[in-house]
Amino acid sequence: MRKRVGFTVFILFAVAVMVGVPYVWGSEMLDDHGSSAAAPAAVSAPASPQTEATRKAAPAAPAAPSLPPALLHPAAVTVNATGFWSWTVLDRRTGAMAGSTNAATTQRTASMIKAWLAADYLRRTPNPSTSNLRQLTSMIRNSDNTAASYFWGLNGRSASITRLVQMCGLTDSKAFIDWASTMVSARDAARMGACIGDGRAAGAKWTDWVLTEMRNVSGSQEFGVVPALPATEKESTAVKNGWIARSDGKWHVNCMAIGTEWVLSVLTVYPTSKGMNYGADICSSVTRQLQA
Repeated sequence: MRKRVGFTVFILFAVAVMVGVPYVWGSEMLDDHGSSAAAPAAVSAPASPQTEATRKAAPAAPAAPSLPPALLHPAAVTVNATGFWSWTVLDRRTGAMAGSTNAATTQRTASMIKAWLAADYLRRTPNPSTSNLRQLTSMIRNSDNTAASYFWGLNGRSASITRLVQMCGLTDSKAFIDWASTMVSARDAARMGACIGDGRAAGAKWTDWVLTEMRNVSGSQEFGVVPALPATEKESTAVKNGWIARSDGKWHVNCMAIGTEWVLSVLTVYPTSKGMNYGADICSSVTRQLQA
């Protein structure tokens, strides 16, 4: 009799272990194949015992309201281009990302990194001098390289990129020989844009200032994303693009734009013989297709 009771207890214990184990699925981060994973599911506490009548009478939980797509949203993108190009779009409301299959491949940021250099300096310097604020304006609006080198030094050079990776949750990027050669992926560039937009980068005091400067870049700096946006969206979009023709015979032309509900990054590398506008046109093409 004791053996049968013991065996019954063992069976009941084993069944109890197998029942109702919750799982957390997914992540808001883009995976290496450019797909957007589901947001993490909440894990709830074990339910209290209920009678069959109670279970039948309980009302269904209301469904979470679905958000309409942001202006720029996941879509099929095709570009007939020579060389390398990648992109990532991020929904600022949910953190969900989607992008090209090579969105984790790193390239040089060129001047795109200047928005971070400004934010990193201001977060750590609550009361900058008037002279330094003027230089920050020149660095963002006019893409002043001398100012960028100055703030690169004040920020501790590669230490600034280390902070970028840690604060903004980057997964692929790293410092290199100078600010222009910082290596960043398309998905990390989108994360950087989101970090600047939500205030983590510059802090509460200076975020609006940085975004205002980015919304007022000079006409020559506004190529790529902004020209492909509806007129109603252009004024509210903050941008920092980057471009450099290197001695290896290749253009690096990159676009980063922060909209009200979205962030878009596009990276391109191609032969210098095609000119800078070739990369700008790729950025515009991707932007138009993500509005479809």
